[in-house]
Amino acid sequence: MTQNYQRILVGTDGSEQAMEAFKKALAVAERNGGIVYIAHVLDHQAYNIMGYSSLNENIIDQQTADAKQLITEYRKLAKELGYEDVEGILAYGSAKEAMAHKLPEKYSIDLIMVGQSGLNAVERFMTGSVASHVIKEAPCDVLIVHPSKEDAGK
Repeated sequence: MTQNYQRILVGTDGSEQAMEAFKKALAVAERNGGIVYIAHVLDHQAYNIMGYSSLNENIIDQQTADAKQLITEYRKLAKELGYEDVEGILAYGSAKEAMAHKLPEKYSIDLIMVGQSGLNAVERFMTGSVASHVIKEAPCDVLIVHPSKEDAGK
């Protein structure tokens, strides 16, 4: 049985792992005639956990502008690679919940592609991996993209 993925969600955080997942998502979408949804999730609650309860509005505005710019760069790259059926999503809240539940349901996603966690062991222990949560909770197939052999040696 061949699976035809039409609606592919990719989480972006600016990491090399996310970029590699995005490039592979474009290839899957092209083979299947699908659309790629690029999602960037801003979690302002993380600042409360870290003791920054009175988050400066300028920081939020800057993060929003940076996220929009990142999505624009991803869309530009897709166009350069010859694929234009890409939609950007800027979401707010928990990246785990957005990627595993909210966005797949809202956009009828049938495949989520995420880069292998760029977190170190301590960060994974403290926050948990978004990829791990998505694997366990997503309502659709999930593909974890490992670093290419060239990137693995870095």
